[in-house]
Amino acid sequence: MAFYDVYSHPALIRYRTSVCTRATLSVCVLLCLNVYFTSSGFWLKRSTYEEQIVIQFQYDMIVIRATDTAGSYIAWSTFPNFNRPIRDNLCIPSVSVQEEDRNQDGISDFLVLQISIPLKPEEQMFGIQLHTSCLCQMSTVVMQMLAFVQHSSPVPGSQLFICGDLKLNHTYNISLIDGSSLFASTYDLPNIIRLYQQRNLTTYLSSVIPVWTVGRAVNSPFQISAQINYPVETITYPLYVGSFLETIKFAWIQYVSILLIFLWVFQHIQTFVFQNQVLATTTVAPFKQHSS
Repeated sequence: MAFYDVYSHPALIRYRTSVCTRATLSVCVLLCLNVYFTSSGFWLKRSTYEEQIVIQFQYDMIVIRATDTAGSYIAWSTFPNFNRPIRDNLCIPSVSVQEEDRNQDGISDFLVLQISIPLKPEEQMFGIQLHTSCLCQMSTVVMQMLAFVQHSSPVPGSQLFICGDLKLNHTYNISLIDGSSLFASTYDLPNIIRLYQQRNLTTYLSSVIPVWTVGRAVNSPFQISAQINYPVETITYPLYVGSFLETIKFAWIQYVSILLIFLWVFQHIQTFVFQNQVLATTTVAPFKQHSS
């Protein structure tokens, strides 16, 4: 007469021991290891994303040029209240600005700035300070940013070429310089930079390559050529700024991919240890089966 299985269920075997034993200690160790390996990085605290920042040149700038090594200078800015007190040192240049979109996606990729400074025959250029601002638009903030260039040389020059990337360093949409202010401290470059660095979000010129050209012809203007690239930025932000669902999604992925694996591994370790009595315990067998 043939027999076949009509029903089956697992038999539960319990392993008992007192509190202060090696078996209890091993269970606690495995539990702590499970918590350690699965809780590290379980909750996402920071996240990143890439964004092409929309940058628009604001046509606001301050240019200061050292004409000799003794500290004489000439200057100019787009702020009338800055120009009035320095009439004797004022020198008005010609400025050309061009923003280009290489990949035709509607967002400018770099800025080409040309400044031509007229000089007297006896004047020489030994250094330059250039402050200019631009409007940066991101998905979460719109604010005015600063680009600052400074270069000097012991040899008089005829041209300065600068190429660099405008990078995000670290949310207030306020002007960097109050053009209506009559106070000299408003236009003081160290004061502008100090206040700017106190912001939570700033920009700076990275990978700057200056090229100083000597040998200026008589009556020739001093040329400043700058190319400022707008690279794609990697934005890092704390997770509490982001969505709550993003946190739960990452935690669930961690739970399924890591926690369940460690639970399976540690369960098989415990089964081997107690089933083979590697650590002494008292076995409680399941209910006995009644034969008919």
